[in-house]
Amino acid sequence: MNQLPLVNSDPYLVPFADAIQGRFDYFNLVEKRLTGENQTLSDFATGYLYFGLHRLTDGWMFREWAPNATAIFLIGDFNNWQRQSDYQLKKMPNGVWELKMHDYAMTHSQLYKLLIEWDGGSGERIPAWSRRVVQDDETKIFSAQVWNPIQTYKFKNTKFKPQTDPLLIYECHIGMSSKEEKVSTYEEFRTTILPRIAHAGYNCIQIMAIQEHPYYGSFGYHVSSFFAASSRFGTPEELKHLIDDAHGRGIAVIMDIVHSHAVRNEVEGLGHFDGTPYQYFHGGTRREHPAWDSLCFDYAKPSVLHFLLSNCKFWLEEYKFDGFRFDGVTSMLYRSHGLGEDFNGYESYYNLNQDGDAICYLTLANKLIHEVNPYAISVAEEVSGMPGLATKVENGGIGFDYRMAMGIPDFWIKYIKEVKDENWKVGHIYWELTNRRSDEKTISYAESHDQALVGDKTIIFRLIDAEMYWHMQRGDNTLIVDRGIALHKIIRLVTATTINGGYLNFMGNEFGHPEWIDFPREGNGWSHKYARRQWELVDNEKFLYHALGEFDRAMIELINSVPSFNKLQVNKLWDKEDDKILVYQRGKFVFVYNFNGEKSFTDYGILADKGKYKMVLNSDNKLFGGFDLIDEKIEHVTQSEPKDVSGKEWLKLYIPARTAFVLKKQ
Repeated sequence: MNQLPLVNSDPYLVPFADAIQGRFDYFNLVEKRLTGENQTLSDFATGYLYFGLHRLTDGWMFREWAPNATAIFLIGDFNNWQRQSDYQLKKMPNGVWELKMHDYAMTHSQLYKLLIEWDGGSGERIPAWSRRVVQDDETKIFSAQVWNPIQTYKFKNTKFKPQTDPLLIYECHIGMSSKEEKVSTYEEFRTTILPRIAHAGYNCIQIMAIQEHPYYGSFGYHVSSFFAASSRFGTPEELKHLIDDAHGRGIAVIMDIVHSHAVRNEVEGLGHFDGTPYQYFHGGTRREHPAWDSLCFDYAKPSVLHFLLSNCKFWLEEYKFDGFRFDGVTSMLYRSHGLGEDFNGYESYYNLNQDGDAICYLTLANKLIHEVNPYAISVAEEVSGMPGLATKVENGGIGFDYRMAMGIPDFWIKYIKEVKDENWKVGHIYWELTNRRSDEKTISYAESHDQALVGDKTIIFRLIDAEMYWHMQRGDNTLIVDRGIALHKIIRLVTATTINGGYLNFMGNEFGHPEWIDFPREGNGWSHKYARRQWELVDNEKFLYHALGEFDRAMIELINSVPSFNKLQVNKLWDKEDDKILVYQRGKFVFVYNFNGEKSFTDYGILADKGKYKMVLNSDNKLFGGFDLIDEKIEHVTQSEPKDVSGKEWLKLYIPARTAFVLKKQ
């Protein structure tokens, strides 16, 4: 039998060829079961057009899947929330219930729920396929909402194609994007934050917390209504307008999609929807996630696959999202959810701890996403390093376009926390940033929202800590602030310029936002003080926050100036541990780093391609909070003496302490 290309790409996978082939065969079998002979996955994943509430030319149609129910009624403010026969659903085959209603049965913006009855009980439920769910400001109760506005949004940018070489992601949260202590909106983000992102040079935004979630402080990861864009930020039309405007600026929009688990809530969510605990989820001990206080989908059930695959297609088609960052993929891949696993060898990925049904679902989802939109982007948040995750489906992989390089922020945290500056190893840093599977693209990042949450610390906070509050004005320098500003720039530059796929930054981290993130909760008096972004800091030229923001913009501009920067070979030219000097080359660019906090070097020799070099970015520039120790106008010409057998010549450079700069061969 011919081996799959995934196996052929890595000799260490040969012993596990049968397991990889088995996963691939199972995926093909399940796909055929779902689609039959004449359908595609895209044809199959259209449940959102059938289930839920739909306006017809002559009335309304509502459908729901609830196989254990004995009776279902629509209740709402159109019938005083009463159980009435006019609003009773009719039972159809395969656990489907439906109700055809007249024009006058309900109107736009009215509220409703389902009253579901089963043997031995009943309960109010928000329909599983609801596209609009709102919360009452006073009672805090959630209800589905009839959404049939007179004017629907018409997209203007209908032929948008994401720029992905490289993919430069600005991770953001709509609600906390305002400088004010409040929950911000889609419209405010569109008019005030989107221009900032465009100016900063990022070509993709990743929006968190889109799917409706009962608890704001969950950061959107405890989802209740999978087809409803969170109403706490505005209307569906306003979200569509935001996405359309982003496309008009050349910016792709992907969303965090949570299919790894669901909120436990019963009234708002799917926890006990039709009276059974296992309609959408595993039964028994596998039902509850042991670490997340949530419920685990049973990906072996065709109806669950239909629900989740339809959810993927819905966001692509209805809102024109350009793809997804799948949350919690490690938790899906392993029956242990990856908890307590060290993943220290290939056998860790093929030891019967894997959830074959979840792996199959993710493979189906990736095939569907790219079938619906060939230019769509899919990113896996995954820490175990399972081979083939970001390999094409037809090659035996799971089909993601990118995997998050989650080890990089962990590495930076460990280094900053535990290793003294004088013990930093430049060879180790380079290895951590470039150690990846050659056939899989990654998203590199120094930190994301995870490091900004209460209980953790951002890079800038770890470097400067309390002095951020007193000494971040230009000219008010301290040794701690100087060190922190310098390393913040160096860490970002070396992380962003060693990418093989893309780079990610969380909103505000680029300029060293001084506050952690703490959503309103009982423990902080339900305050929004730390669930916002202080944009006035980066706007004020007197602050070093402005300097960091300018450096980030210049760094991204440099990357954008080179077509397919991420595909250029990364060649290490020099690493000397005693000096703490690291140098590598990509195309015509040479990246020079001095991690040494004490020593500057004059006429430091580095072997490079013969020619003339001009400085194009310098972290020590005063604009970026540096000290202007380098004359950037000097043209650097290689020298042939002393002779070197490699054919390269010597670049003689002045490299100040804790400085990084980029040279371009002329």
